[in-house]
Amino acid sequence: MAKTRDSWGSRLGIIMAVAGSAIGLGNFLRFPAKAASNGGGAFMIPYFISLFLLGIPLMWIEWTLGRYGGGFEHGTAPGIFHSVWRKNRFIKYFGVIGIFGPLVIFIYYTYIGCWTLAYSFFALSGKYHAITGQADMQAFLRGFQGLEHNTYFQGIGPAYLFFLVTFIINIWVIYFGIRGGIEKICKWALGLLFIFGFLLMARVLTLGAPNQLNPGWNVASGMGFLWNPDFSALKSAKVWLEAAGQIFFTLSVGIGVILTYASYLKKGDDVVLSGLTASTMNTFAEVILGGSIVITAAFVFFGPSQIGDIARSGVFNLGFVTMPLVLNQLPLSELLGFCWFFLLFLAGVTSSISLAQPAIAFLEDEFQISRKKAVTIFGCVAFLLCQPAIFFLGRGVVDELDFWGGTFFLVVFAAIEVILFVWVFGMEAAWDEIHKGADMRVPKIYKFIIRYITPAFLFIILGMWFAQEWLSIILMKNVSSDNRPFILATRLGLLALFLTLGVLVKIAWRKKARQAQRIE
Repeated sequence: MAKTRDSWGSRLGIIMAVAGSAIGLGNFLRFPAKAASNGGGAFMIPYFISLFLLGIPLMWIEWTLGRYGGGFEHGTAPGIFHSVWRKNRFIKYFGVIGIFGPLVIFIYYTYIGCWTLAYSFFALSGKYHAITGQADMQAFLRGFQGLEHNTYFQGIGPAYLFFLVTFIINIWVIYFGIRGGIEKICKWALGLLFIFGFLLMARVLTLGAPNQLNPGWNVASGMGFLWNPDFSALKSAKVWLEAAGQIFFTLSVGIGVILTYASYLKKGDDVVLSGLTASTMNTFAEVILGGSIVITAAFVFFGPSQIGDIARSGVFNLGFVTMPLVLNQLPLSELLGFCWFFLLFLAGVTSSISLAQPAIAFLEDEFQISRKKAVTIFGCVAFLLCQPAIFFLGRGVVDELDFWGGTFFLVVFAAIEVILFVWVFGMEAAWDEIHKGADMRVPKIYKFIIRYITPAFLFIILGMWFAQEWLSIILMKNVSSDNRPFILATRLGLLALFLTLGVLVKIAWRKKARQAQRIE
C-alpha cells in the first residue's frame, strides 16, 4: 500500500514555513552588506524592480508548480517537472538541480548558522565585550572560525562544538516531519525573531548622535542613506546583477524549496495570497528590520564612507564585526548582543531545515521509504559533506559552494521553471492553475510579465554572466595557486554529487516502471 504523504496543519503553517525558508541570514547579513556596498539608495531602485519583475512572478510560479506536482505525489523538482512534461524523458534530470542546490547550500549554511548560536552565548557571557576595534573583532571572528590562532581562540574546537549542536537541532526538527516539526518550529521561531527584531530596531532608531565631531552621523541620515534614491545607479549593470541576485536569495526562489513545500498543499489551497503574504513578510524582515538595524546603526557609529568600506571588505563584517562593536557601546550590551545573534540563529534554522526537505522528500516520494529512514540517510550524508566547508573555510571552499549551489544554479533552475510554466504547461492553463482556490486575482499585467519580462530578465542575467565572467571562473583566474587544488577538488565533488543524484533519479523511475508493469 502506498505511503500517505505528510501535509500542512494550517494555512498559517505553510505561510510561516515558506516565510521562514526565505527569512534567513541573507536578510540580516547579505542584504545590508549589498545595500551598503552599492550606495544604499542606489541599490534600492533595482532591488524593488527586481522584486516585482523577477521575485514575485517566480514565487507564484514555484507555488503553482509545487502544488500541481504534489497532486501526483511528487515533492521534488524531478517528479514535478516530469508531471508537467511527461512526453520528455529527460526533463526529470534537469530537476536534479532542485535537490542538488538546496543540499549544497545546506552543507555550508549550517556551519555559518552555528556561528550565530555561538555568538549568542559569547554575547551573554561578555566574551567579546572588551573588544573596541574593528581589527580585534575581526581577529576574534577569524580565531573562532579556525582561520588563525590568537589570544581569543587556539583552534576550531569551539566552532565545531556549536556546529554539532546546530546540526543536531536541524535533524531533530526535520525528523518530526512537515506538520510536527517544520510547521511548529517556524511558527515559534518567526514570532520570536520578529519580537527581537522590533526591540533592536526600536533601540537603534532611538540612538542619539554618539560622535560629537560628526553630528551628521545620526539616525535620520542613516535612514536617508538607505532610502534616498540615486537614479544614476540604473546605468550600472553591476548594481542590477547584485539586486537581482539578492532577490533570489531573499525569496528562496530558484532553489527548489518552495516547490517542495507547496507540494504538500491540497489541490484547492490558495497559492496567490499565501505566496504573496510569505513574500511580504520576508521583504519586511529584510528591508525594514535588517536594513534599519544594521545599516542605520553602522552609519551612526562609523559614517557614510566607512560603512561602504566595511561592507565591501566581507559579507560577514557588518553582522559579526560592526554590530557587536556598536552594541558594546550601549547599555545592556550583553542582552542586545544576545537578541541580535539569536535572531540570526532563528533565521538560519528556519532556512536550513527547508534546505534539507527536498532531499528527504525525494527519498520518501520516489523510493517510498519512511521519513525516519530518509532523515537518517540524509543526516549521515550531509554530515560528511559538511566537513570540507568547516575545515577548508580559509581555502575558498565555502565561496565555491556558494557560487555553484547558491548563485549560478539558482538562475539556471529559475529559467527552466519559467520555460516549463509558460511554454510547456501553457500560459493559459498555467494562469488557470494559479487561480485554483485563490482568494484574490493576480493583476493581469503579471500575465505579460511572467510570459515575457521574467524570462527575458533571467536570460539577460545568464547572458551577462557568460559574456563577462564564465571563462575567468572556469579557469580559476582569481584563485590563488595555493587554493586551486582545493577549489578543483570541490568542483569534482560537486560534479560527483550531481551525477549521483542523477543516477538515483534514473533508478527511482526504473523502479516505478517495473512496478507499473507488474500491476498491468
